[in-house]
Amino acid sequence: MKLSPILRLMWRHLNTVAWIASVSAGVTACQNRHFSPIAAGTLTSSDPRPTARLVFLTDVAGVLEPCGCTRDQLGGFSHFASWLTRERERGVPTLVASSGPQFFADNHLSGDGADQARTKAAALARLMRAVEWAAFAPTVSDLADGTDQLAKLSQISGATPMVEGAASPAPWSTLSVRDVGGLRVGFLGVTSAHIGASVDGGETTAQAVREAFNRAKAAGAQVVVALVSVGRGQAKRIADAVPELLAVVVGSANSTGGENTVTPDPERVGDVLIVQAANHLQAAAVLDLYVREPIATGTIARFSDGSDIEKASERSAVSRRRDELRIKISGWQHDPSVLPADIEARRRELSSLDVEIERLTKSPSSIQGNFYRIAIEEIRETLGSDPSADRELKAYYKTVNEHNRIAFAGRMPVSASPSEASYVGGDVCSGCHPAAREVWSRTAHSSAYGTLERESKEFNLDCVSCHVTGYEMPGGSSVTHVELLKNVQCESCHGPGSKHASSPLTTNIIAAPAASTCLECHRPPHVEHFDPVLRMRDILGPGHGQSAPHN
Repeated sequence: MKLSPILRLMWRHLNTVAWIASVSAGVTACQNRHFSPIAAGTLTSSDPRPTARLVFLTDVAGVLEPCGCTRDQLGGFSHFASWLTRERERGVPTLVASSGPQFFADNHLSGDGADQARTKAAALARLMRAVEWAAFAPTVSDLADGTDQLAKLSQISGATPMVEGAASPAPWSTLSVRDVGGLRVGFLGVTSAHIGASVDGGETTAQAVREAFNRAKAAGAQVVVALVSVGRGQAKRIADAVPELLAVVVGSANSTGGENTVTPDPERVGDVLIVQAANHLQAAAVLDLYVREPIATGTIARFSDGSDIEKASERSAVSRRRDELRIKISGWQHDPSVLPADIEARRRELSSLDVEIERLTKSPSSIQGNFYRIAIEEIRETLGSDPSADRELKAYYKTVNEHNRIAFAGRMPVSASPSEASYVGGDVCSGCHPAAREVWSRTAHSSAYGTLERESKEFNLDCVSCHVTGYEMPGGSSVTHVELLKNVQCESCHGPGSKHASSPLTTNIIAAPAASTCLECHRPPHVEHFDPVLRMRDILGPGHGQSAPHN
């Protein structure tokens, strides 16, 4: 994409400065308004709701939902929206903000996936508006389609990308303070536009953060949060430089690519919370603020820790044991050598770990003064689905499907050279291997393509490669040309079979594929905790990897 001289100047500027800004809700939000002090009180176990809630996300990176290869997999905008709406309906005033890559996973849009990435970013922007997203600290990947496009996405989303000092016209704003539950919350943004680098953390950066904090305070902020897309080490240095901050929300300085991350434990630098969530909307960091003492106008409120963050590492250790046990139980359910009584015993152990986590999560029943509680909400199917988000997602998939059906109609499969074997399809294999075909027909592999067709995803570049055979391989299939190679057929594991089919006695194929072959598709971010050795048993049977029974 060609950029005008002005945009080129802006691009050079963005690659040479750190971005420091705060959330904007428009010019009127910048005015210093008076808010009546909140009455003093003491939280007891009968007080169910916080005064205000701040929900933070990290490195969304254009991901709308997980692949869906396993049940209740982490992630999914519809589940997030369902939980968020339900919490708001029960009277929890909430703001949503994020750090790290927001709209795109890559720093540059090019090649076959560019149009789909643009369409996905627009869908994400509309979903953000629906849940009243306040702001995000962008990274260089958010400029993957140019500054003008980021401006459009920001306008659609209603969320402000926070950049101070950038050339105009631009979508960024320099200062705003938002009201949530009668509390004035200011957000600062710190990010770097250098690919693979972050701001240096020296005196210049610290001074810029301090100046931005002072502007937020002058605008009436009672608490100030920094959204930073510079990495955890730099986030801690920012917290050390400005100890009056309530929290620093950590995002990546650059896109983390396709792999999923895990949620680090919250921690403190002095009194400043360091908060980070797993990427790709797998989890949200939920910061609840309880105001029980009046906050004088023009002052920054102080909040004590009502979560006992020092217990975080112990909770994490128990959580890891629980997650490992869940994985083992899931695998044992497919293992006939494991007795049902043993599985039931492990389930009881799992329940005891849940009780232990609940104990470690409990806070004191009575806390004096203003305090916060920080928690991590995993985004799972159990949170439910949001109908409006589901409609938006379905519209996105249909739009992409129709576009790709036309755009890739002329993309023919790569031809195999004379010395290479090509793909012939499972029907050819079945002529000599009927028992294996019978076993395969009872597996999910045999209907893999149909799952895409039912959801308007068969031409989706994020999906098709793992639901057909020989995708983009010599003599295989392409986006739209899959006639004989729909589903995960024999040759997905055993290799192209044309030479073997024509000369079975002299030309062999991969007779016993390694379990690691499964990981070409069954891997993060598509599937969580996949054990290929255990799961391989699901696709084996008499005549296919097992000896046929004798009569």
